[in-house]
Amino acid sequence: MKSKKILFLTGTRADYGKIKSLLKAIEHNASCELYIYVTGMHLQEQFGATYNEVIKDKYENIHVAFGSNYTNNMSFNLGNVICNFTGYVESIKPDLIVVHGDRIEALAGACVGALNNIRVAHIEGGELSGTIDESIRHAISKLSHFHFVSNVEAKIRLEQLGENKDTIYIIGSPDIDIMCADNLPQLDFVKKYYEINFSEYAIMMYHPVTTEYEFIAEKARIVVEAAIDSGRNFIVIYPNNDLGSELILDSYKKIKGNSKFKIFPSLRFEYFLVLLKNSLFVYGNSSAGIRETAIYGIPTIDIGTRQLGRYDSSILKNIQHVNEDKKSLIEAIERSSKYHHKSNIWGMGNSQELFMNVIENEKFWNMTLQKKFFDLRYVYDKKI
Repeated sequence: MKSKKILFLTGTRADYGKIKSLLKAIEHNASCELYIYVTGMHLQEQFGATYNEVIKDKYENIHVAFGSNYTNNMSFNLGNVICNFTGYVESIKPDLIVVHGDRIEALAGACVGALNNIRVAHIEGGELSGTIDESIRHAISKLSHFHFVSNVEAKIRLEQLGENKDTIYIIGSPDIDIMCADNLPQLDFVKKYYEINFSEYAIMMYHPVTTEYEFIAEKARIVVEAAIDSGRNFIVIYPNNDLGSELILDSYKKIKGNSKFKIFPSLRFEYFLVLLKNSLFVYGNSSAGIRETAIYGIPTIDIGTRQLGRYDSSILKNIQHVNEDKKSLIEAIERSSKYHHKSNIWGMGNSQELFMNVIENEKFWNMTLQKKFFDLRYVYDKKI
């Protein structure tokens, strides 16, 4: 097979961690040329300038989109990424663009690929959430030619969206490959690196729900006050850069200087995993509290509407769902030690292998780029 140029787009610290195992597989494959386009939240100093984490991994072909003008307006940022990414795509002419998840940078990448007749692969489509992110994720899927999903439920949802079942591949969540690796750093090293002196701690990650903008400030205040009143130690990680993040960051002023809270704009992915694996519980509304905690069996207090519909609590028994009510949050924290439960519904840690099995197959590259809607017809609730 002729060498293929495969271009990954990463826009956030989270999606970079999700795709790292796939990047390594492509990098070490003689039939592929790896390119990485770094944009979005990675470039913002306020959120840790995490483009440096990509550079530290020393891939050969990294393009950091310096000079991009980011604002709190998501539609403006979407257009900005489309314009800048188009120029890069025209310069390298990739055979495949790979995007992940439900962020606007991934939507931009899918738009550029689809409109320039370039194959687009979407990682972790077909999932649900309680925000605008879900609409973005499904839009990316409709613009993508190939889908690498976490489980059979996601596959079924994509079929409901009219996607060709022959273009949907179940590979699990790629970050589990790293989570299950035996070369993660030791906890003592990570705690020393970040100057964390807690013997026991929880992890707090609370993101804005853009469709609830007018309530974010009050809800963030309640989440923070409950954490303070619980008396527990917390490692706090900044929210993503969606509309409303400034309101959450403003609420964190109340814990600045409090010895029971250690606040970070961002953490290195592998270091974060070590801290997560050894935490008492996760507190907030991050997808890490739904997915990564399940692998390690760490209790999660899932707050508010952001992750609603994304999990079945009868399967993921490590999760308590609580709304932004101070009394309920404190009670959930007190109960958290009873919620240690592991699950492998997001994958088995072999995503890298399954992904490469598809990419290395000539059939993958010969499939048509002309998409069509595959209709599911029902008569009296029976599919025909």
